[in-house]
Amino acid sequence: MNLFSRRQFILKSASVAVALPHIAPRNLSFASLTVPATPNIKFPVAPRDRLAVASWPFRAQIVSSTNDGRNNSVPGMDLRDFASRVRGEFGVPGVEPLSVHFSSTAIRYLKEFREAIEKAGVSVVNIPVDNSDSYCDPDPAGRKRAIENGLKWLDVAVVLGSPSIRTSMPRVKNASPDVDLAAASLKELVRHAEEKNVVVNLENDDLQSEDAFFIVKVVEKVASPWLHALPDFCNSMMSGNAEFNYSAVAAMFKHAYSICHVKDSEVSEDGKVFQVDLEKTFGILKASNFRGFCSMEWEGKGEPYAGTRKLIDASLKYLS
Repeated sequence: MNLFSRRQFILKSASVAVALPHIAPRNLSFASLTVPATPNIKFPVAPRDRLAVASWPFRAQIVSSTNDGRNNSVPGMDLRDFASRVRGEFGVPGVEPLSVHFSSTAIRYLKEFREAIEKAGVSVVNIPVDNSDSYCDPDPAGRKRAIENGLKWLDVAVVLGSPSIRTSMPRVKNASPDVDLAAASLKELVRHAEEKNVVVNLENDDLQSEDAFFIVKVVEKVASPWLHALPDFCNSMMSGNAEFNYSAVAAMFKHAYSICHVKDSEVSEDGKVFQVDLEKTFGILKASNFRGFCSMEWEGKGEPYAGTRKLIDASLKYLS
């Protein structure tokens, strides 16, 4: 995702705080009385079963009060409808719904969401969560709000049976990314994630606040099996430096566990298209022994359905 544009409207989006009960996810027995020492995720082996489709490319159609990417000139759909259509449209079993695409986080809505996806034979593989506050904000109040938002979405993940969330670290005015502050905040979030058997991921998204090598330092400092990197194939290419991008992706995959974002291009604010070599990037993925999910997050010029199908075809080719 190109967070340079997305986070501008995230900052304006209202978040709805709700109290959600602890409901055991699909991969954790209701009878379990102990927390596993490491994440308990059973990853599929067949290439197609490892694939998912992110809701971000379809933001023009998703109806939600917090989705500023909605285009009212095209037919709309609730996120639940999108999730249910993924199997029929793309023939893959995973969905990755973005936090601002949820029309509600009320427990009734979430239960209906889970019922809809289970009926359709799909599952949520990850929830990308966007924050308006940062884990490395020099202001303790900002860090506290970031942690609280993360806790809220851990509970959403539990209800939907999602094995992980991706939490973001937006830019902080007049402050540089701080490894120590970020690690201290994320240790608190990760402690709760462990209790819920939900993995927390950090993505190389914003080149300033979420540089891949900064993310790696944070993950290494926290040193928890419940905090991992989420490699995005093309976000670091926005630097304009191909060597940097592939080095960044390789560094992220060394710390990846549950999910990565597959894309072959990214479009800048001024319309410039940055492209990556998919074969080379999948080679990095394979060399890292990554066994998690691959979520299609098409980003480019044109409509997202054809672009997503193109990414799926390439993924099946290079994963086989």
